[in-house]
Amino acid sequence: MNLYSRRLLINRIGIALSMIAMAFGLLALLWILWTLFANGFAALSWSLFTQDTPAAGSDGGGLRNAIVGSLLIVGFTTLVSTPVGILAGIYLAEYGGRSKFAALTRFVTDIMLSAPSIVVGLFVYALAVATLGGFSGWAGSLALSLIAIPVVVRTTENMLLLVPNSMREAAFAVGAPRWQVSLKVTLRAVSAGVVTGILLAIARVTGETAPLLFTALNNQFYSTDMSEPMANLPVVIFQFAMSPYDNWVSLAWGGALLIALLVLAINIVARVLFRKKSSA
Repeated sequence: MNLYSRRLLINRIGIALSMIAMAFGLLALLWILWTLFANGFAALSWSLFTQDTPAAGSDGGGLRNAIVGSLLIVGFTTLVSTPVGILAGIYLAEYGGRSKFAALTRFVTDIMLSAPSIVVGLFVYALAVATLGGFSGWAGSLALSLIAIPVVVRTTENMLLLVPNSMREAAFAVGAPRWQVSLKVTLRAVSAGVVTGILLAIARVTGETAPLLFTALNNQFYSTDMSEPMANLPVVIFQFAMSPYDNWVSLAWGGALLIALLVLAINIVARVLFRKKSSA
């Protein structure tokens, strides 16, 4: 067997092994999705959105309080993480350069990106819950913000670094100050990519359970008071799925399906925006 035939054989073996690995991954994914959709759709009903979580051992009920709580917590997380992440990304790409402070910021951002979410939850618990004396929706939003901000920072910086310097030079040539160049030229040029990063950050924190267990905890009743313990879908799913009550387990499947559909919709929107940016 000559050298060419040996390389061709090795290439075919590598492709075959890659296809087999991909097939196993797709089968596992399809199995998970089939189980989720089969059990989740069976739990979907109008009462799921109009009634609160039921007491242990009772029939009926829904997830209204958990859905509203998750929307509030994730909503305030988005309001905090979006401006902070975008401004930090602009600083790193347009102002920081190779300075020591920018290098330290990137290092901390990378650590936060790889840090387990339960560590973030414990940190916020020690910082806010233990010192302020109670669980709250605000503490939950703070924990999720610490997870979302690094995603937005990195995405914004990477998108801005793709902008050619000729655009900046043209804006400087007509007398625009650096802050206008950053906000009205470079950031506008990559707005679709930045929005994609924000959507991916939202998708990342939507299903986080561990940080909310240590911060927002849970609430069996409907409440919009962010200063008190607040129901949320991830914690309710965790608690109901571990229970011995069939009604609670069914509601957990319904909640898991809602989160999966929300994350799927966010990822589809992000891919559409990124595709438009790439084709522009």
